[in-house]
Amino acid sequence: MERILAAGCIVKSPGISDSTPVMQQVKSAGIEICSEIEFGYRYKGSGKIIAITGSNGKSTTTMLTFHLLKEAGYDTALVGNIGLSFARQLAEQPADWYVMEVSSFQLDDIHWFRPDIAVLLNITPDHLDRYDNRMENYIAAKFRITENQTTSDFLILNQDDPVIGQYLATHSFHAKKIFITMSEQHTTDDGGYIHNERMYLQYGGEEMSTSIHDLSIKGKHNQYNSMAAGISARIAGIRREKIRESFTTFEGMEHRLEYVATIRGVHFINDSKATNINSVWYALEDMKHPTILILGGQDKGNDYSELTALVQEKVKAIICLGVDNTAIHEAFSAIVPNIIDTETAKEAVLAAYALAEKGDTVLLSPGCASFDRFKNFEDRGKQFKEAVNEL
Repeated sequence: MERILAAGCIVKSPGISDSTPVMQQVKSAGIEICSEIEFGYRYKGSGKIIAITGSNGKSTTTMLTFHLLKEAGYDTALVGNIGLSFARQLAEQPADWYVMEVSSFQLDDIHWFRPDIAVLLNITPDHLDRYDNRMENYIAAKFRITENQTTSDFLILNQDDPVIGQYLATHSFHAKKIFITMSEQHTTDDGGYIHNERMYLQYGGEEMSTSIHDLSIKGKHNQYNSMAAGISARIAGIRREKIRESFTTFEGMEHRLEYVATIRGVHFINDSKATNINSVWYALEDMKHPTILILGGQDKGNDYSELTALVQEKVKAIICLGVDNTAIHEAFSAIVPNIIDTETAKEAVLAAYALAEKGDTVLLSPGCASFDRFKNFEDRGKQFKEAVNEL
């Protein structure tokens, strides 16, 4: 502690809450605290930043945006919550463009961090335990992505997200706002929208379109992700033809609605990265067959009632994979006849397979953090895939 309190500036890991005793002492001592993205920003030179946040879809959108820039031949680096840390990238191999996934935790400790292009995909309840169980604190944290932007910067927003809409009604920002939407009531200005199964992107007086069936990543949520990435790429100066072509070659993300195998007619999908209820909602919305849902883990204050309608419509059994599954049983026992508790990924896969019939889908979409039984969501997904491949 003596050494910590001798510091001039502390670059804090995003996972450490301000309420911890060590951080309380640091704050009392008046020492500057900054996040790693803030620390890196101070040394970025002339490089440009595309920063992407949101409760869901930010990893996929970040990877896709990076793919679009890389395929176009840009000198670009993937940093932040995925890829290398921003500071390490700057120190070892600076780039012209940094495509960065940022979480609310990283944004909590910024001071001057300012992306050239900021993307806010959506805001749904998540990490409320960190924000005194106050949704308004979490929303404000997400919007910090734009607080230092100027009129020469861009802020890409989901027009269909009610939380974003309500916040915009009472707060103003300097950046040029660009909206993406599924609605037919789209703006005629710059932005993205879907019409007749085609995705349209408008920027700088030019329009491009592509069939949603030509996108390599499927599902409504990925149409939002693709619009955000596509508009970011257009602002960055990438040609329409190159974007259209690169949309078809993107391979998606491991642990995000990742197809694993079909065994005796039963499909297995790994969505271990679904660590909140909204992610599970999107995953279930995508399911076209009767589904056995593997759910549970370290609960962050989930409201499972948001899933009731989709569970009732699509889920034939739930396999629980948490240490404490009480909330899941309470939420779904009246509508799902089979709810089974398991302790390992292998046990969960075997239980799901025993209940599955030809044509069914077994979906690992936990809606919770993984730390009660696994090292992280990657470890959970890896163990799930190994168990499936052993069937």
